[in-house]
Amino acid sequence: MNSTPAKTIVLFIDDEVQMRRLIRASLERNGYDVLEAATGEEGIAAAIDSQPGIIILDLGLPDMDGMAVLRRLREWSKVPVIVLSVRDRDTDKVLALDSGANDYLSKPFSTNELLARMRVVLRYNQPAEKPSVFTSGALQVDLVARTVKVRGEPVRLARTEYSLLRYFVQHAGRVLTHSQLLREIWDLDDVEKTARLRVYVTYLREKLETNPAKPELIITVPGVGYRLNIRE
Repeated sequence: MNSTPAKTIVLFIDDEVQMRRLIRASLERNGYDVLEAATGEEGIAAAIDSQPGIIILDLGLPDMDGMAVLRRLREWSKVPVIVLSVRDRDTDKVLALDSGANDYLSKPFSTNELLARMRVVLRYNQPAEKPSVFTSGALQVDLVARTVKVRGEPVRLARTEYSLLRYFVQHAGRVLTHSQLLREIWDLDDVEKTARLRVYVTYLREKLETNPAKPELIITVPGVGYRLNIRE
C-alpha cells in the first residue's frame, strides 16, 4: 500500500493579516501546510510545538524584533528560515544571514519568487533537529525552555553566564579556544581579554560544579581554552 508523502509544514510569522492570507493561499495551492503566528513569541512557541519544515519570518513584529526571534530559534534548531523585510540595506541582509537566516527576501516580492527560494532552501536542507535536553552528570540544560538544573534543582544564571554555558553545550566535548569564546560571547578579537572569560568560567563553576576548585564539567585546557565534559 502506497502512502502519501507528508506535506511540508510552513510556519509564517508576520503581524500583517492581509500578508498572511495572501501567502497562505499561495502556499496551500502549491501543496504546503501553513501555520500562522502574529508575534515573535507566538512564532517561537509554534516552532517548538509543530516542528515546521521551514519558517518564513518577517522582521517587523509588534512584540520583538524578528532578528531576536531568529537568534532564539538558532539556539536549538537548524530549521530553514527565510527572512522577509522592507529593510533592503546590505547591512541588514548581512546581519540576518550571519545570524542564521538561510535567505533574505525584500518586500515587496512576488509569491513565485518566494516559492522558488523555498524550493532551493528545502532542497539543500538537512532535516530539522528536534529540541533536546543536554545532560552531563548532574547538569541538565534545556535549550528550548532556557532552563538549567543541577541535581534536579533550578540554577539561576545571569544573561552572559547562560550565553557562555549555552555555547559550551552546543559544542560539548570539543575544545573551545579563548579567542573563539571571546569572539562568540563578547564579540572581542583581543585575546588579551581572557581575564573576563576566566571570571565568567569561575562564576559557572561556582554554580554548576560539585567542587569548583576541582571542576569536572568545565575543564581547562592549559594555554588553549576550555572544554565542557560529557559525563554519564
